Amino acid sequence: MPVLDIADFAAAIPDYKPVVGLDPGEKTLGVAVSDVTLTVASPLALVRKTKFTDDAEVLFKLMDSRKAVGIVIGLPMNMDGTEGARCQSNRAFGRNLLRLRPDLPITFWDERLSTAAVTRVLIEEHDVNRKRRAEVVDKMAAAWILQGALERMRGIREATPLP
Repeated sequence: MPVLDIADFAAAIPDYKPVVGLDPGEKTLGVAVSDVTLTVASPLALVRKTKFTDDAEVLFKLMDSRKAVGIVIGLPMNMDGTEGARCQSNRAFGRNLLRLRPDLPITFWDERLSTAAVTRVLIEEHDVNRKRRAEVVDKMAAAWILQGALERMRGIREATPLP
């Protein structure tokens, strides 16, 4: 299955199956999971990256344990809407996941400022210290990314007439 746009991704996800959201960084992979109604995203795990096949195995085990059937990958667009090196890296990450699980629905979601927004919430609303923020910010950013995609998917599903 190729990488899908968000509308095709929404259509490819079976009812009552969760999806995961990813915030791939250079050293870590933030992972979040949705509920089965695709309404709420929750932080799930922080994977310390080693090599791709090992990272993918950890991710797939997390997905299988939650019966997740799709992946939303954050795409760190530039503020002017263009794509830089991190976007290319995240797109390559998605293509490599598809090589291991070709039938897996994957989409990308614009994650501009997700880490900044999460960091601001952690500091201003929860007074979380720098060390603790480093431990949770990537998986919370993954939840932020996934929540945005879920809200868009909900809008698409509500606008699509039933057969």
